[in-house]
Amino acid sequence: MCRSIRTLRRDEDAGPATTGEARAAALQYVRKVSGFREPSARNQAAFRAAIEEIEAATERLLAAIGTPVADGPDPFADPVTRRAIIEARGPRVPRTSPRQPAS
Repeated sequence: MCRSIRTLRRDEDAGPATTGEARAAALQYVRKVSGFREPSARNQAAFRAAIEEIEAATERLLAAIGTPVADGPDPFADPVTRRAIIEARGPRVPRTSPRQPAS
């Protein structure tokens, strides 16, 4: 999975995902699949159409699984807001491996 795409599903108390987040995820997906950061002039229309289709599908999926989507920018696009969000999460708890060592 592309590490730049964040999970947009939220707990009920965490607030809605935004249209900006859905668009950013769609852009990262199209970049990953196409292998291009920016399309050539010849492929620009197809690149843009793919982003719009994936953004719409993302918003439909989020609504279907119970995560509301509100109009708004991607809060992670602003470095100050990004830092505040990450700091508010608190320290990360390391995951434990589900595998048991072989005996």
